[in-house]
Amino acid sequence: MSSIAQPSSQQTPNWAIVPFSVAYRSSRENVTRLLTDHPEAADIRVPACPEWTVRDVVAHVLGICYRVAGRTAGVAPSRQLPGPEAGLAELLDAWAGSAELAETQLDALQMRRAGILAMDAFTHEIDIFGALDAPVSEDHPSYPGSMRLVTSGFTAAAQARGLSGLRIEAPGAEWTIGQSEPEVTVYGHRHDIFRSLVGRRTVAQISSLAWSGSPEPWLPAFVWGPFRPPAEAVEGMAGEAVGAAR
Repeated sequence: MSSIAQPSSQQTPNWAIVPFSVAYRSSRENVTRLLTDHPEAADIRVPACPEWTVRDVVAHVLGICYRVAGRTAGVAPSRQLPGPEAGLAELLDAWAGSAELAETQLDALQMRRAGILAMDAFTHEIDIFGALDAPVSEDHPSYPGSMRLVTSGFTAAAQARGLSGLRIEAPGAEWTIGQSEPEVTVYGHRHDIFRSLVGRRTVAQISSLAWSGSPEPWLPAFVWGPFRPPAEAVEGMAGEAVGAAR
């Protein structure tokens, strides 16, 4: 299970939102470095995506990048997608080639579409790092933009269920869910909050965050879009590892 690499200083991590191209490129390069060093990891099962291996996850993010590159640039990448028998090295090379087109277009895309691409890559980066028990950077540039996107999606899910206001807090940042004055606050490490909102934390783990009131009314809202809490834990809580308790 992945851990969180502590920042070089103990200061609150930076919450400035970087361009989506920068965030996306960071995830792609991080995954590429890790898997280049561990080519034997292709067939390792990914706990956060239990039906997929590491190779399957890379093929997924490559496929999305390929489609975005063609749609936004108006031309398909120069090479076809690798076939189902392609190895990690070939997939990673194709990802880099597709990204040459996609990354140059990301910041001109409609914000939500670009944010989804960067958030998806970041989510699966963490999935892969977790499968290889590699630490995720505390100061990863995707956290701010990805958190803005997923709290927006969570807000829509909460409002659809008629829930009142909720304040989500992490060290150095907060988000207000809903239109009304928050009646409840949930606090946790930025990594635990993010992973809770993208379907990588169980109901019990979500409930173990620092809630100022009962989490029960809010738990159904953690099922939104493609995300839902897993039945069993797929990774530990970052707050336990780095002492992020309030």
